[in-house]
Amino acid sequence: MNLVTPFGTKSHKNCRCIAFIAILALFGFTKSNAQQWREQYITPFEKGDGWHSADYQSAIQFYEAIANASDRITFTEMGKTDSGRPLHLVLISSDKELEVSKVIDDPRPVLLILNAIHPGEPDGIDASMAFTRDLAFDDTKYAHLLDEVIVAVVPIYNIGGALNRNTSSRANQNGPREYGFRGNARNFDLNRDFIKCDTLNARSFAQIFHLLDPDLMIDTHVSNGADYQHVMTTSQSQSDKLGLELGVYLRESFEPAIFGKLKQAGFHTIPYVNSSGKPPEYGFPQFLETPRYSTGFVALFQTIGFMTETHMLKPYPQRVKATRAFLDHSIELLAAEGAKIQALRRQDRDNYHQQKRAAIAWNVDSNNPARLEFNGFESSYIDSKITPGKRLIYDRNKPFTRAIPYFNRYEVSQSVELPAGYLIPRQWHAVIELMKLNRVEMFTVKNDQEIPAEVYQIEKVESRGTPYEGHYLHDTVEVTSLSEEYSAKAGDLIIPIHQDRARYVVETLEPAAMDSLFRWNFFDTVLQRKEYFSPYIFEETAEKMLATDEKLRRDFEQRKREDASFAADQRTQLMFLYQRSEHNESPFMRYPVIRLQRLPTN
Repeated sequence: MNLVTPFGTKSHKNCRCIAFIAILALFGFTKSNAQQWREQYITPFEKGDGWHSADYQSAIQFYEAIANASDRITFTEMGKTDSGRPLHLVLISSDKELEVSKVIDDPRPVLLILNAIHPGEPDGIDASMAFTRDLAFDDTKYAHLLDEVIVAVVPIYNIGGALNRNTSSRANQNGPREYGFRGNARNFDLNRDFIKCDTLNARSFAQIFHLLDPDLMIDTHVSNGADYQHVMTTSQSQSDKLGLELGVYLRESFEPAIFGKLKQAGFHTIPYVNSSGKPPEYGFPQFLETPRYSTGFVALFQTIGFMTETHMLKPYPQRVKATRAFLDHSIELLAAEGAKIQALRRQDRDNYHQQKRAAIAWNVDSNNPARLEFNGFESSYIDSKITPGKRLIYDRNKPFTRAIPYFNRYEVSQSVELPAGYLIPRQWHAVIELMKLNRVEMFTVKNDQEIPAEVYQIEKVESRGTPYEGHYLHDTVEVTSLSEEYSAKAGDLIIPIHQDRARYVVETLEPAAMDSLFRWNFFDTVLQRKEYFSPYIFEETAEKMLATDEKLRRDFEQRKREDASFAADQRTQLMFLYQRSEHNESPFMRYPVIRLQRLPTN
């Protein structure tokens, strides 16, 4: 066993391990006898009738026990969570007590399994416990796979939610008997926090992710929504958004392969049913996972991400079995395809920053749907007995199989020309901290200097009227740009675009990107004026401006002729002139991150 302190490994043999193995020997148990180990390390889910899910304490104790008994397991504390409890990581490898810090240099592909972002959806907790145990002790089925793949498991990601255990918060879900709550200890939905990192959970995950640099990540969930026959659906990295060669490979090779394996195992799996409350047989678009979500975040670093979405109305034992099948077939497929995936990831990392332009927003292509084999139930609408509306119902006595429209192609709706790099003024420390957390390559300006630059002026922002995950998200962002000589100061941070983290840099720092840090309010102070004017005094200045600047006077008169509301509003007219005066404050509506035409020399 490896006993590990947060973000540091210390090799140590626990005396309990030796004593425990001696006791097992008295009963004739050996590590090579997989069935006996399964009986010895039976999970809470397996002990009863299949409707009991492991709670936080029993899950951690289980992993501690098998780590004590198997040198294939490294059980590690990896940073803090908002609950005050540490986040744990389990490494499974054919190597003896593999250290977390060694994974990044290991040539084998890495599979990362993330459980209980939403602890009310605990299927992955129970499936992963049994999966880890069998990897540790079943030499016949799994030993050769661990020679080819390193497996990493986060047993429970949302610990605060897991500790908030209840029987009723999942109104539409068929088991288990008890489960956790969706919100974390501070009531954040952790599957909306990956890009902004408001929580300690997300910050610890980022450190784990970059230590491992996984080639495939599986994030286990339970779906909500329509009723249908499928036990398992998946929401994976959208192939057009993932882009380049890895996106093509995902769509044409990996998806068909994993779906084929699951169908052979008895689980006809399809993409996540994204029907928005309507009967899915009329078709639906593929879910577009922006970087607030786990799969969208990892895609910024050319990692393939899958969310398993077992169906909420299926019996809990069946859902856990389907999740376990997905884990089994994923490690098999990664063992066979890992080298190819790694090569494509390296290629795409190089090719991304060599593009002239990069996409920052996508829209579904509604004109060219694929056909999806969908196993559904006939649906209809009946009068509601308690509301004036209609109620959608599904008839399980009327199953069907149909080829339905599936809108799985996305088109680039907005792109930007890639700069030589970005400059973040040193005072924007929260943004700089996120760059460091995600291991972005940066260097510091040593001397004040003038740099050719492109600056964004914020023209329009429309924000949500109610809070969303602790923010008032900017849904509409429009900018214009201008070129100027920018006065860089010593201590400012320069981010070159030619690096492996280029996509993360672009999609966080370009303000119009779908989940940019600007949209998440990291720069909102520039949206508020700090200085103002008194109209009765400023009118004298305005008169002088119009008298001495002929172009300004023409623009002013033209605006009054063309815009009736402008012509009738004294304050708006004075603001028009104030914004064009020497008194106008430069930070207002000016995006502080600068696009660089060339990198400065120190």
